[in-house]
Amino acid sequence: MTTVTTARRPVGELLREWRDRRRISQLDLALAAEVSTRHLSFVETGRARPSREMVLRLGEHLDVPLRERNQLLLAAGYAPVYSQSPFGDPELSTVREAVRRLLRRHEPFPAAVVDRGWNLVDANDCIALLTDGVAPELLAPPVNVLRATLHPDGMAPRIVNLGEWRAHLLGRLRREVAATADPALAALLAELRDYPCASPAPEVEIPGPGDLLVPLRLRHGQGELSFFSTVATFGTPLDVTLAELSIESFYPADDPTAAVLRALTERTGPPS
Repeated sequence: MTTVTTARRPVGELLREWRDRRRISQLDLALAAEVSTRHLSFVETGRARPSREMVLRLGEHLDVPLRERNQLLLAAGYAPVYSQSPFGDPELSTVREAVRRLLRRHEPFPAAVVDRGWNLVDANDCIALLTDGVAPELLAPPVNVLRATLHPDGMAPRIVNLGEWRAHLLGRLRREVAATADPALAALLAELRDYPCASPAPEVEIPGPGDLLVPLRLRHGQGELSFFSTVATFGTPLDVTLAELSIESFYPADDPTAAVLRALTERTGPPS
C-alpha cells in the first residue's frame, strides 16, 4: 500500500502572496492590522506561528475571500470557521426563498443567480429570452453562463455587439481572477479568450457620445433587444456559498425593448 501525502503550503507564504497580490507593503499591513512589522515578518518567514485571531485579522485586511480564509486557517493548523452550505441546504431556506422572490418579482425582465465559477444556480423564466437558440449541450447542468454566452454555439451569434460585450465580460472575469487567485477561473478565462470573435473587441471600454453603460444588444424575432444589467451580492455573508453568489438582473436599455417586454407581460400576466 502506498500513502500519498499532499504538502500544505505554510501560512506565512500564503499571507505574503496575498499581500503581494494586493500590492500592500508589510509596513502598511502591520499598521492596519495593529501588529508589529517584526512580528508580521516573522509570520511570513515561518519564524512565528500566528494565532487564529491573527490569521483572521490579516485575511480581513487583505480582503481575502472567505473560501481562501479557510485555507489560511488550515495552513496555520486551525479548523475553518466559515461554513460552506449547498444552496439547497435546509439552513439556507430563508435566503433561498428570498432569492426566488427577487427573481420572480423581476419578471418580465431576465435575472439569474451564479456562483463564483459563473455556474447557473437559479434564474427566472424570462432568462429564456437570452438563452433562446443556445445549443442544448451548453444548457445541460451545470450551466456555465459565460461559456453559454460567448461560445459559437451559444448566445454569441445573436449578440449584435459581440466584441464589446465579450470585452466587458472578459474584463469582469479578469478582475475576479486577480481578486480570488482561483485557478478554475483562470482556466475559464483562457478558454473564453480562445473562442472566435469576428467583431472588434476593444482593449479599453471607451464610451462614445452619450454612452452611460455597456449594453447587451441581442437579435430577437421581433427585432433587436437592448439590455443593461445590475449585479447584487449579499452584504454580510458568513457562509462561503452565500459570499460567492451574485444576482445579475437585466433591464430594458431602450423604449423598443421595454415595449417587447411589456407585451410579454400582457400575454403571460404579472408574476405571482
